[in-house]
Amino acid sequence: MTLLEQLRMERERKYKGGLYHMTQILMSYNTNAIEGSTLTKEHTRSIFETNTILTSDNELIKIDDIQTARNHFRAFDYLLDHANDELSEKLIKDTHRLVVEATAESYAAYFNIGDYKAVPNTIGGYIETTAPEDVPEQMHTLVHSYNKKDTVGIEDIIDFHHAFESIHPFQDGNGRVGRLIMFKECLHHGHTPILIPAEYKEFYIRGLTEYNREKGYLRDTCLFGQDTYGKLVQTYSLQNQSVKTPIKKNISIHKAKSQDMSR
Repeated sequence: MTLLEQLRMERERKYKGGLYHMTQILMSYNTNAIEGSTLTKEHTRSIFETNTILTSDNELIKIDDIQTARNHFRAFDYLLDHANDELSEKLIKDTHRLVVEATAESYAAYFNIGDYKAVPNTIGGYIETTAPEDVPEQMHTLVHSYNKKDTVGIEDIIDFHHAFESIHPFQDGNGRVGRLIMFKECLHHGHTPILIPAEYKEFYIRGLTEYNREKGYLRDTCLFGQDTYGKLVQTYSLQNQSVKTPIKKNISIHKAKSQDMSR
């Protein structure tokens, strides 16, 4: 049984406490925490398992944080259904719609849900990204060149992720969409998926911002994220599961200054 088959089977059978269950919780918690969500892992677990949330006295929970967690569960299921589809702009846009719909910002007049940005944006408030008028052409070129590859290795997926985040094609939600696409493409091409822990946000952001100068920062962080998910797979694996192991074992994480990335 492949990893994708196991995830789909556990979802269909509503299997509690297995790999699908834990992947949904940990993917949603970590990717949203990277973007500044105040939800804890236990908050996320409660939302996924019971559609409720337990808080301590006087604890402030943002409605948007709850909504983005629920959105991520749905977006992950969508990509699980389409994991073996060729990557397309439509699939990426559909993922974006699922990730951001019903959030406060999505109701703004300038916000294009499930479509490319209309207003310039930045990463962290200071790193320039592609101008709105140039996004359609650059996204078409990026996806087309990626799909032309005869084989797609883990480094190709990381290269695509950096290019996608550099374009920052959507008004908001680029990081969450990009990490979901990385996970989907790993499943599609038989690689252990990447789950970047929230506590490695600094290294991840530095990897993205310095990729053109030094690819090792982002690659090391993603390979660490691959090992992170690989351990989860080993813990919850079924017999005869077939999935490629990470290509690199000795991963060095570089020190980095804390930076914020726009969602």
